[in-house]
Amino acid sequence: MLNALKTIQEQAAQSLAAVSDPKLLEELRVRYLGKKGELTAILKQMGSLSAEERPKVGQLANEVRTAIEQLIDQKAAEIKLAVQQKKLESEHLDVTMPGKAMPLGKAHPLTKVLDEVKEIFLGMGFSIAEGPEVELDYYNFEALNIPKNHPARDTQDTFYISDNVVLRTQTSPVQVRTMEKQKPPIRIIAPGRVYRSDAVDATHSPLFHQIEGLVVDKDVTMADLKGTLEMFVKRLYGEESVVRFRPHHFPFTEPSAELDVQCFSCHGEGCRLCKGEGWIEVLGCGMVHPNVLSICGIDPEEYSGFAFGIGLERIVMRRYNIDDLRLFYENDVRFLDQF
Repeated sequence: MLNALKTIQEQAAQSLAAVSDPKLLEELRVRYLGKKGELTAILKQMGSLSAEERPKVGQLANEVRTAIEQLIDQKAAEIKLAVQQKKLESEHLDVTMPGKAMPLGKAHPLTKVLDEVKEIFLGMGFSIAEGPEVELDYYNFEALNIPKNHPARDTQDTFYISDNVVLRTQTSPVQVRTMEKQKPPIRIIAPGRVYRSDAVDATHSPLFHQIEGLVVDKDVTMADLKGTLEMFVKRLYGEESVVRFRPHHFPFTEPSAELDVQCFSCHGEGCRLCKGEGWIEVLGCGMVHPNVLSICGIDPEEYSGFAFGIGLERIVMRRYNIDDLRLFYENDVRFLDQF
């Protein structure tokens, strides 16, 4: 058996010396060291040896296995080096050729304009607040002066998770949460996603973005609201922009208004872009309702405030003359590459 082991070692060394292919090398490994290999077959016969012979045969078998494994590792390294060298010799690299330009990602148009809006309001002393998208009915409606069975709820098209939990229909709940935690003066904007059960078309989506604004302090007036929003519009659309405020109604503000911007295309004369009206609606706003201040623990006799809600998609569509809201969410690279 000792002679057989030495013979296996010699044959393996001769076979491995001649091999130059990785597949053949693996076949030789299986032939000599595999479960059904020649070395294993020898070791299965050790049960027939005497107690004196077994240690000698076992020691030699381990030495043979180690020697064959070393030869295989050495040959594998040689073959790998030879393949690499052959590849280098066959390939020609022109280091003077210009590299291929890799395509770079760009900010989404919604992100670009949102960043501009944030910078405008940060420059006016506002801070950014956030709140949950899955909201309690209390914060989404009741604390905003919209109690149960209020008709304004019918216009919200709300996604209800349960009787008291909804997907927020506006970012206004962040107002309430902020006023509960922070005493005036307060000056925040709250950008984020909102949800309404709308059918998808060119101007509606079940998911869109709003930017809520809130200022609460002593002696805050409608003039402060108008000055803040006029400055915002001029910084976003240019100093030549003209705005107007129209009376409106929101349950959580009193008085309330909607802000329009004079059409950028026809300058108030009427065209297709503004649907012949000469003005484009941008946002809703108003003075915070005293009931809302009271619910949040702020004395409406001492403090007043204003709030506004900007539809991000709406101002981006006006900014880039985009006429279909769905383009923002279809991720068509041909569309996104324009920005």
